[in-house]
Amino acid sequence: MGTIFLDGTKIKTEQDFHHILSGLLNFGPYYGNNLDALWDRLSVDVKRPVKIIWLNSEVSRQFLGEAYDKIIGIFERIKQQDLSFKWDDNFDYSLK
Repeated sequence: MGTIFLDGTKIKTEQDFHHILSGLLNFGPYYGNNLDALWDRLSVDVKRPVKIIWLNSEVSRQFLGEAYDKIIGIFERIKQQDLSFKWDDNFDYSLK
């Protein structure tokens, strides 16, 4: 899949996040636009290797609050899952 860039200045609501990420990762029309669907798609369906670089992530953090922490928690769980599976190609993320 490659590297995906999120621009935190454009992510002011959780729905913004889901809409933008689902477009970048081509989740299609049946993506649930919620955190459970995010886990399902990222943990199983997204082709590895993939790295999400969240630019201006502090801006999103201010707008999203608790939802931001939950999203990052999902990212971290998926990253650790991939590492535990010892896959050659993994999910990764970076906050800038």
